[in-house]
Amino acid sequence: MEMRGRVGNPRRRRGGARCKANHRNPFAPRERPRRRSRRRAIFGLHPVVRVPEIVHHSASTTPDPVASPAVPTTRKKKKPRRVRKPSPQRLQKLLATEFGFWSSGVLHVAGIDEAGRGPLAGPVVAAAVILPEGCWVRGVDDSKKLTAEKRRELYAQIVTSCVCWGVGAASAAEIDRINIRRATALAMQRAIRRLSCPPAHLLVDGLAVPELGLEAQTAIVDGDAKVHSIAAASILAKVTRDRLMEKLALRHPAYGWERNKGYGTPEHLEALDRMGPTRHHRQSFQPCQYTFDELLEIAELAADAL
Repeated sequence: MEMRGRVGNPRRRRGGARCKANHRNPFAPRERPRRRSRRRAIFGLHPVVRVPEIVHHSASTTPDPVASPAVPTTRKKKKPRRVRKPSPQRLQKLLATEFGFWSSGVLHVAGIDEAGRGPLAGPVVAAAVILPEGCWVRGVDDSKKLTAEKRRELYAQIVTSCVCWGVGAASAAEIDRINIRRATALAMQRAIRRLSCPPAHLLVDGLAVPELGLEAQTAIVDGDAKVHSIAAASILAKVTRDRLMEKLALRHPAYGWERNKGYGTPEHLEALDRMGPTRHHRQSFQPCQYTFDELLEIAELAADAL
């Protein structure tokens, strides 16, 4: 009996086609070459290769008066990003400290912070802010973490959205007379007096300030990074002091106060040694007490005494 099938001729398959996969394995699948479908070719499903058009430019650069002027391409403007308002649960978490007082009936809660305790020149400035219940200004954070441009932008938003706000300052002469801690408390007292509505409770950044009254005061360490109202007050104090130092820099341009804001940068220290202190410098701070030559003389005297 004649045997028919794939076993008889391993290199032949049904239909007479040769197995291209493996001539030793008659049962291996055959790899067929991909054929271009006629339907795909007709309906344009295959990608069409376009030859770029060759344009010959003439040697003359004179514009053609008949040709239409080139129309500038206008880019499509991007839609402004939609700012979503936080949910009530998220808002209560962001304003956790304030909500603790608002829920108990204390609505006028003032956040207080200062700016300018460390500089060698200029006043120390404090600010007090009372926000309405449930008010949250997007972007408000510790003023030291924000750029100057962002602080100025948030300054306008805080002033327009708060219930009331006040700013107070203590001069360099007052700092020399009563020290920096008491001068900071004095600036805070002046900021509270400038509030149009009296606060029912105070939220102070850092340690407690006895001059403000300890009964209606809550001191929070790193409050400008934890409490929204204190962060808003830190922005107001920082922007106000920067503007004051920029105005003082016009009277004393040698110290670079418009850039260093009175802090002890190398530029400021060099000008202080060369020009000497002004009446806006804090004489009680050690770098302002002696010039560079006087410090060298003191060091030589100390070396001779040994």
